[in-house]
Amino acid sequence: MLVQKYRDMLSQKSVIRQLSEFAAARGREIGYENVFDYSLGNPSVPVPREFTEAMIHMLTTRESNELHGYSPNPGITSVREAVAASLERRFGLPYRKEHIFMASGAAGALAHAFRLVTEPGDEVLTFAPFFPEYHPYVDLTGAVLRVVPPDTESFQINFEKLEEMLTEKVTAVLVNTPNNPSGVVYSAETLNRLADTLRRKSGEYGHDIYLISDEPYREIVFDGAETPCVSCFYDNTIMCYSFSKSLSLPGERIGYVAVNPRCRYAEEMVSMCVQISRGIGHNCPPSIIQLAVARVLDSTADLSVYETNMKLLYEELVGLGFTCVRPGGTFYIFPRALEEDAKLFCEKALKYDLILVPGDSFGAPGFFRMAYCIDTEKVKRSLGALERFVRETYGR
Repeated sequence: MLVQKYRDMLSQKSVIRQLSEFAAARGREIGYENVFDYSLGNPSVPVPREFTEAMIHMLTTRESNELHGYSPNPGITSVREAVAASLERRFGLPYRKEHIFMASGAAGALAHAFRLVTEPGDEVLTFAPFFPEYHPYVDLTGAVLRVVPPDTESFQINFEKLEEMLTEKVTAVLVNTPNNPSGVVYSAETLNRLADTLRRKSGEYGHDIYLISDEPYREIVFDGAETPCVSCFYDNTIMCYSFSKSLSLPGERIGYVAVNPRCRYAEEMVSMCVQISRGIGHNCPPSIIQLAVARVLDSTADLSVYETNMKLLYEELVGLGFTCVRPGGTFYIFPRALEEDAKLFCEKALKYDLILVPGDSFGAPGFFRMAYCIDTEKVKRSLGALERFVRETYGR
């Protein structure tokens, strides 16, 4: 007999993926260059030259089994040492290899993190707007994801609602900064207040509340800023990182879990990740990719194009009368729609070959997301279509 919960999910397909498929089909009709596809967050810039050179060098100088054989379950020792040294150098926390577990992207890292600190029936809190896949990530562990409503003025944390929802059932709080879909970077003030709240509630309830930090966009920040390191604010933090965005490697599925060295049971938690892998199959990321990223930990792809695209879109949207929080990072922008029903708004935009994602599945009805990880030339051409859409549909 088939498992019903997965059959039920067939009618709950990702809106983002459905719109991406629509854009591809429309592209076959009129040429994809004429479809302004802002649906999918797929990095658009080339991998850094250093990564390609590292791959070529290893493929021509190292033994096949070293590159293509199974790695140890926690990851290759030298890679974990390199990741730990990089984190210590950047953030000043005493990471060692014993705090690092190599994973298949941030999704694989999160799969381990949730299973480390939740039992069936426990609650995990996250903050709207949020990545919709958090629901299956959490719910399929047996834990329950609860979503704190957004502060739509700033998209920082809504602390009033957090206080209401942070009950004794909560064992973990999940943050994503820089944030998908808003592009907002949580401020040091926000993270300090969050850490204070979690310490107070942990003491009140008599059990640890863990902070799981999903950080695939950590390197994509604007205006010369840096993303505040979540782990520096709260000891019981589990960092989940991906190289997909920073190195433009989404297809290679490589990332890591980094347990804060000050976290109670930190080294034991990494050992537990090995056991978790036995049950979920997220084990032994490709050896050659582990070795390659270890050689370019201080490099990124040319991420400047995302800031260029953000500025073009933000100025255009504000000029057309949209209400929009200016992104501090990522490659997303999250304006308020020009009518209450964002789904209807995005449906009307399709007539102009603008593929926009309604904010309902992100926990923020009335807003829409644009993923501007596309060529700048295409962004510029899309502005005319956006202007026509707004003028002809809304009289602006």
